[in-house]
Amino acid sequence: MRDGAKSASTYPYVILLLVVLAVVAYVRIRLLPVPLERDEGEYAYMGQLLLKGIPPYASVYTMKLPGAGLMYALFMTIFGQTASGIHAGLLLVNVLNIFLVYLLTRRLLDNNAALIACASYALLSLSQSVLGAFAHATHLVVFFSLAGLVLLLRSLECPRSPILFVSGLCFGLAFATKQHAAFLAIFGLVLLIRHGRLNPSVSPTALTRSCLLFLAGLVLPFVLIVFWLSQVGALEKFWFWTVTYASTYAAGVPLDTAIYNLMTALVKFMVQLPLWLMAIAGFVFLVSKRGNRNLRPFVIGLVISSILAVCPGLHFREHYFVMTLPAVSILIGYALTSVPHVMPPDLQGRLVPYGPAILFFLAIAYGLFSERSHFFILSPEEVSRATYGVNPFPEAPVIAHYLREHTSPEDRIAVLGSEPEICFYAGRMSATGHIYMYGLMENHRNAEAMQQAMVREIEAVRPRYIVAVNVDYSWLVRPDSQRAVIEWGGQYIREFYERTGITEISDTGGASRYYWGAQATGYTPVSESFITVYRRRFGM
Repeated sequence: MRDGAKSASTYPYVILLLVVLAVVAYVRIRLLPVPLERDEGEYAYMGQLLLKGIPPYASVYTMKLPGAGLMYALFMTIFGQTASGIHAGLLLVNVLNIFLVYLLTRRLLDNNAALIACASYALLSLSQSVLGAFAHATHLVVFFSLAGLVLLLRSLECPRSPILFVSGLCFGLAFATKQHAAFLAIFGLVLLIRHGRLNPSVSPTALTRSCLLFLAGLVLPFVLIVFWLSQVGALEKFWFWTVTYASTYAAGVPLDTAIYNLMTALVKFMVQLPLWLMAIAGFVFLVSKRGNRNLRPFVIGLVISSILAVCPGLHFREHYFVMTLPAVSILIGYALTSVPHVMPPDLQGRLVPYGPAILFFLAIAYGLFSERSHFFILSPEEVSRATYGVNPFPEAPVIAHYLREHTSPEDRIAVLGSEPEICFYAGRMSATGHIYMYGLMENHRNAEAMQQAMVREIEAVRPRYIVAVNVDYSWLVRPDSQRAVIEWGGQYIREFYERTGITEISDTGGASRYYWGAQATGYTPVSESFITVYRRRFGM
């Protein structure tokens, strides 16, 4: 292709990319103050404690490795300990991910495909179909995994030991952020082995050395985490929560529930349907006889490993699908740049190079229009409510402000519910490390012991305030749940605490109502979802 034709075909994609990036940046900046949801609250609270020198698993129990909490601590150091600060960190990571998608796709295909891919990733990773406005750990998994892949491909072209080690290190950091990343790390190792086996110039000894170097980088973060926690006396709890308990969570849900979870998540992709259809078309063309055989093993491997990363436990949370978006974006780029190869010759002159660009423009326009309410109209609080229903995320900052104003920094609070964001906003330590009630309500052999441990911790601390969350999603009580901790909570509060606040969440979408002091004492909630604040009686 002549340089003039190449510039002409590239120009529309550059314009589209700049427009998409501008819109995405505007939306992300507009939604910086969106209230933290509970996963974000967990990472934020853990990061806040880390900044105070308090290690994870000593005062916060979680089945996740501490990578996300450490990254949140970094975000808050740079941007401040607020929801906006955390989402500014997400914005930074998103920009880096877009750039890495560009680098990876350009290395695999060409510049046009790379421009299409990073514009696609920018929009898809913002979509509410994957809860894109919220700083889930999956965005961090994408960042470290993409960095690992880019470095790995670089090391395969120009063998250098430090690059290969750093590639493994990136995959190790992805795993330390979320264990689901193990499948992407395995994909990286398979790529390395495949390259060595197919390249006659790579001896078995050299391949073994390369694999060991990659694996050394891969396991280093986990080894350092284990060493760190052993030094601070938290290794036993770390092992229980991330291995013993996590294995019961990852064991999965019944098949009918798994299918329902998957279908519920996939239906939400309709808001970006044209882009997903383009990705499917790209995959079909890739595996066809006319597909790019050199590209096929890498992309198919990336697709499979990304899908497997979504599957542990068969919960299929919406934000898990963020890990599939790099592969999806590459396929979109491949599909559109392959259009000239599948068109009749008499149409190529009239539709190339602008035909694919027009298709891409229409797909982007459809996505922006479909999500216009979330992107451009709803306030940050309304976005939270529209996304998460009656979950008390918009109310948490108000409740936390009351707690902060009525306690000293040394006072402890207990949240009877799965709302760690309240502890973060209030800047007060929880009286118990059990920041989620879900594990206590699940039917497994450790549930009773976990409930008893939570009771002992709260009774030993005698928290200044207790926040009782009467929201179904904050407990997920099942028919087979053990309810001892619920019964204990009611009795303990009646004996030692007095009501000082009620927050009532409207069941019909109206504004929440807050009652404090004497107003709260005699008020009976009408809504099914409400949060009650209790203060310990003086002298008790």
